[in-house]
Amino acid sequence: MKFTGADWARLVAAVIVLIGAGSCLGFAMAQGEAAPTGGPLYVAVASNFKAVQDELAKRFTAASGFKIETSPGSTGKLYTQITNGAPFQVFLSADTASPERLEREGAGVKGTRFTYAVGRLAMVSAGKVDVSIGLDALKDPRVTHVAMANPETAPYGAAALQVLKGAGLWEFVEDKIVHGENIAQTYQFVESGAAEIGFVAHSQVLDMEVGKVWLVAPGRYSSIRQDAILLKNGANHPGAKAFLEFLRGDEARRLIEASGYTVLP
Repeated sequence: MKFTGADWARLVAAVIVLIGAGSCLGFAMAQGEAAPTGGPLYVAVASNFKAVQDELAKRFTAASGFKIETSPGSTGKLYTQITNGAPFQVFLSADTASPERLEREGAGVKGTRFTYAVGRLAMVSAGKVDVSIGLDALKDPRVTHVAMANPETAPYGAAALQVLKGAGLWEFVEDKIVHGENIAQTYQFVESGAAEIGFVAHSQVLDMEVGKVWLVAPGRYSSIRQDAILLKNGANHPGAKAFLEFLRGDEARRLIEASGYTVLP
């Protein structure tokens, strides 16, 4: 087939229109505007909940056909990414404050925020130190490094700091602290032996043997209520609202409870 000059002109014009449309889509997502329907559902999830989210996503996809792409990280860093235009459509936070801020700032859809899980803080050992005696295990001379998530970006790190200060142990361990970027990295520090003791999420250590894990009493730290919210980018995605409804359902709640969390009535 031979192209005339007019054919080439129409082809070039069509390409320009397509490029322009792609640019507009990228700009809209960067500005936090609602993304078009269809395609994978992009979920930002706090690191402590990553394993549970993977199982929830598998079950949701099997039931609905919607594919989920999960991006884990510390709550603080995920919040920053969302406010900077990351195209997430659902946010599963490890606190209540971040979804509340997103709602106030217009990046979260009002009326969609709810608590999907309440976390528990645990103190764990790499094996040399018996932590079943509680916080006194931190005084063991073999403890030279104590791992905790960065309290400025991770709610579980903030809870650990609250526990240590409340027990009058912060000054004793402050020079031994190694900060994980998130709760997953914090656990890796302990698992690898880089830290003798660490503060992590109970959900990470459900199968750990006696003597290596000690559950911190909930009264020692503020409740770790973890909120979910529909983000503006997901307002027009049919799978986003469906996933949040699934998260509220009995099947999801049973799995969350079995994974070391509690759920609100």
